Amino acid sequence: MNDLLISLMVIPLVAAAAPLLASAIGKVAKVPLVVFEIVLGIMIGPSLLGWAEPTEFIKVLADLGLAMLFFMAGNEINFSSIKGRSLNRASLAWLISLVGGLVVGILLAPTVAAGVFIGIALSSTALGTLLPMLRDAKELTTPFGKAVTAIGTVGEFGPLLAISLFLSGRSLGPSAFVLAGFVLLSGLAIWLAGRGENKIIHRMVNRTLHSSGQFAVRLVLLTVALLVGLSIAFGLDMLLGAFAAGILWRVLISGASPHDREVVEHKLDAVAFGFLVPVFFINTGITFDLAALLADPLILALVPLFLLLFLVVRGLPNLLAAPVGAPPRDKRAIVLFAATGLPIIVAVTAIGQEHGLLSSGIATALIGAGMLSVLLFPMLALIHRRRGVEVAPR
Repeated sequence: MNDLLISLMVIPLVAAAAPLLASAIGKVAKVPLVVFEIVLGIMIGPSLLGWAEPTEFIKVLADLGLAMLFFMAGNEINFSSIKGRSLNRASLAWLISLVGGLVVGILLAPTVAAGVFIGIALSSTALGTLLPMLRDAKELTTPFGKAVTAIGTVGEFGPLLAISLFLSGRSLGPSAFVLAGFVLLSGLAIWLAGRGENKIIHRMVNRTLHSSGQFAVRLVLLTVALLVGLSIAFGLDMLLGAFAAGILWRVLISGASPHDREVVEHKLDAVAFGFLVPVFFINTGITFDLAALLADPLILALVPLFLLLFLVVRGLPNLLAAPVGAPPRDKRAIVLFAATGLPIIVAVTAIGQEHGLLSSGIATALIGAGMLSVLLFPMLALIHRRRGVEVAPR
């Protein structure tokens, strides 16, 4: 109980300190907020200061944070703006990444099963981490931002499908059948929501917008709970349900007034990025096994290798998805954004360790490389992008 109480005091302290540090250092270099959350989590965790210990309650909150991260990713996606060339090219690039990742993973890993985990991790892109950065940089509606969104959408949804098909513990046939059943049910819900005007929901959202009722937020949490519960009942990864919940909510709220939608979005940002998502990233730092990483030179050497593989396996194929006529700087930025991964890596490695198919050392090296990708790649990508905009003809 003492460990839990201390963690409940220290984690909010770290969560509040992270944006202050990001703002202060942002005057010199633009570093993603999640980097501070993870690094501070490592500092307060057992690896260094030992102020916070992994507890079951914090793990539950972190899982909710991960689910909300994927919900927000699904909610942010405007499929009408990325359909066509962007989505088709991004899908082809992901398939190339998956095949390349599986080949590399099987060659590197001691077992084929471990190689599959590595391959799926290498094929991921952290859309939920990138979207707030693109939004803050006012890039979501540009051709560049739409291309990155398409890449991230496939790079997040594709690995979730791969997890459901290959890592569920069932043979491929039953896994595909179960996945098809979930997609059918969630797709039916989204289709039905899109067919109606949902005026009753919109009226309730408006009536409780500034009251203690907060119907919109409660309905979001119910939607997440139902689809996450459905995915778990089907034996699928919960993140698939969270992602589908985000898409469903976007459809449900689309007919509401622009003012109401904007207010609700601010409230969801507060719940997700003000509370639950930081807990996930801080807990990632707390549970990071720094001692195991530093104790084995071979495992430590895997970190830069995996970081390079993110660029080669995941980043380079997405040159196919670059906007037509994109300058070289934008293409380099797209490669860097596409190679940024962490949430899926955390989920995949957790599944691998739970089943005893992935060693703690390899899992730690993958997560370490994922953390470095979040630290380095978006920052470098935005630098390339800004320079490209500055030199573009006006």
